[in-house]
Amino acid sequence: MASRALLRSWISRSLQRHAISSTAPPSARVLQGPRLLLLQRSFFHLPFPRNSRRFCSIPLNLDESQVPAAIDYRSMLQEDVFHKLADSTIHVLQEKLEDYGDHVDIDGFDVDYGNDVLTLKLGELGTYVLNKQTPNRQIWLSSPVSGPSRFDWDQSSKAWIYRRNKANLFSVLENELETLCGQPITLCLSMVST
Repeated sequence: MASRALLRSWISRSLQRHAISSTAPPSARVLQGPRLLLLQRSFFHLPFPRNSRRFCSIPLNLDESQVPAAIDYRSMLQEDVFHKLADSTIHVLQEKLEDYGDHVDIDGFDVDYGNDVLTLKLGELGTYVLNKQTPNRQIWLSSPVSGPSRFDWDQSSKAWIYRRNKANLFSVLENELETLCGQPITLCLSMVST
């Protein structure tokens, strides 16, 4: 019902902007019924109002620092290797975060792991969610500070890296948790080799 009312409102404003009246050709006239405002097909060929969104295929001319690195699918991890690395990462993070909870005084601090999802609750400070994304071979992080991020395994640095800004998963967590909780945390991990 609400969408019909919005459509009616938008159509009447558009018609007023384009000054369609009863003297307009029949192909541009509006028919009003008792339940729904109907338009003939030719109305949708009218130009859009100036304030409407426009889409185009003009190149944006972004430099390389503004664009995520391209994915080389030939170097994508095999699924079993991905699971080994991701599971190891998540389990070690779980242990380190549980130890960290013993040293900080945060109401509502809780670490939970289930269904391949690690959740860190910091009470009023927010919630972190870390999970595996097997089809993409990524670990996804939802942070109350930096928002969503998708980390790929970088073989050369042996770390989970966010391709958009080259951030390391552990560095992001260390910096944000220290800022939020007021206590430093070290998450450097001895990772499984691939």
